[in-house]
Amino acid sequence: MFSKACEYGIKASTYIALKSLEEKRVSLKEISSEIDSPMAFTAKILHQLAKNDILVSAKGPSGGFQIEKEKIESIKLADIVYAIDGDSVYKGCALGFNECNANKPCPLHDKFVGIREELKKMLQSTSLFDLTEGLEVGLTFLKR
Repeated sequence: MFSKACEYGIKASTYIALKSLEEKRVSLKEISSEIDSPMAFTAKILHQLAKNDILVSAKGPSGGFQIEKEKIESIKLADIVYAIDGDSVYKGCALGFNECNANKPCPLHDKFVGIREELKKMLQSTSLFDLTEGLEVGLTFLKR
């Protein structure tokens, strides 16, 4: 459903949010290791997220990535998805066709419209803070 970049972006943002709540900045190497993602690809994703004001990047020996503590609850998954993939997740065809709409639907079009709406609601109502809660107590994970 999400691009690989978007999956990594959500995982990385969640991990950075968790560490930011502890007032810690995290390195690219640590993030990449914790979410089991390629370092170069992760760097590009994090740059995109920083460019969209979702996270802050600091250079130097004590540098790394963090999210302002007061923003963690207001950053929604929809913000991360949009920063990386735009709005394609809300418009794309379930079967990947270039042209799929109500006038010329694919076999899943009518069923997928409702799913897409529910996905949009979930992404717009779920914050990074919501995702950190399970991680803090070990109920959820970012890496298998």
